[in-house]
Amino acid sequence: MVENVIWPAYLDATCSRADGRRVPEDLAVDEPTVDEIAKAVQQIGYDAIVERDKSYSRAPWDERGRVVVRGAEDSTKNDLVQAVAAYVVAMRE
Repeated sequence: MVENVIWPAYLDATCSRADGRRVPEDLAVDEPTVDEIAKAVQQIGYDAIVERDKSYSRAPWDERGRVVVRGAEDSTKNDLVQAVAAYVVAMRE
């Protein structure tokens, strides 16, 4: 089974692309949480596992956690991150 990891930095509007943001600014949000990301992953139809005690390698001092996505074999990681970002933006509106 394929597992993809989504870090909050991937969707964070306060992060630059060099800092790890993977979505365009119009899909980025301020300080996304792992709970929001997990809810968006489940809305798309995949299983989400929240790991709160993890820190992104580019910011090891900041334990924001991560979301492990299972069952996303049919899409690329970039497509998955873009779809999750769109759902998080929609949830915040």
